Amino acid sequence: MIFGSHVSIRNGYFSAAQYAASIEARAFQFFPKNPRSLTIKPFNQEDAERCKTYCQQRQLVSIAHTPYPTSLTPHEDKKQLTIDSLVNDLEIAEACGAAGVVVHFGTRIINNAPLSSYRLMIAMLNKVLQHWDGKCKILLENNAGKAGSLGVTMEELVQVRNLTDFPEHIGFCLDTCHAFASGLWNGDNWQEIVENGEKLGYFEHLKAIHLNNSKYPSGQGKDRHANLFHNGKIHKDQLLGLINSPVLSGLPFVLETPSEEGITHAEEIQQLHKECGK
Repeated sequence: MIFGSHVSIRNGYFSAAQYAASIEARAFQFFPKNPRSLTIKPFNQEDAERCKTYCQQRQLVSIAHTPYPTSLTPHEDKKQLTIDSLVNDLEIAEACGAAGVVVHFGTRIINNAPLSSYRLMIAMLNKVLQHWDGKCKILLENNAGKAGSLGVTMEELVQVRNLTDFPEHIGFCLDTCHAFASGLWNGDNWQEIVENGEKLGYFEHLKAIHLNNSKYPSGQGKDRHANLFHNGKIHKDQLLGLINSPVLSGLPFVLETPSEEGITHAEEIQQLHKECGK
């Protein structure tokens, strides 16, 4: 099983990979640059190459996550800045050997017309990818919004990918808290999700899982992560049923769980291995 967590790049990309290995993670996620800014980062190529080599030697899987301000449905004055930032994220992640860069599905409904938002997302993705020939993919992440908001269903994610000019450079990241919060997954309907996802072709392009519990019940649209086996609304057997699902075999499960409860990612990774017996 490939379990890991989000880690800091405070001391560089190579250091982030070393830290992930030190807590017995087999995967990790990192922000390519300041998570609160879209400013382009001239990154240290040597540090990135050391990270890539280290991960290859230890079979560590990594993914990156775009900064918080990144949106595929930006306001007009933010469009070019967002495109340039996404290209920068792809370049950094590629240099570090990451499999993909996670970006949240668009959230802004333009002029009360969802179709306008989808068109903007497709145009944004086409602009970002028009000159991209790297192996690193953009990974569209499902949203936690209330029913009717953008990016809740697998149909939306698959359709946006299919309508771009470069679908081969786009994959998916499934966030379990978001799926639960949105009502896509209620804890007991995982097999229905699998059957629908296989029909749509969703799972063949799924590259990573954000493994999080939820502080609120399913369907409330509240994106508040909880520790896996402590004070979460998703039951242990429901989480383990998802984790052990054959359709997710071989994919990295990356924790984005909170630290304020006094539970470390290292402890959660150890518990996951214990619960899964692997």
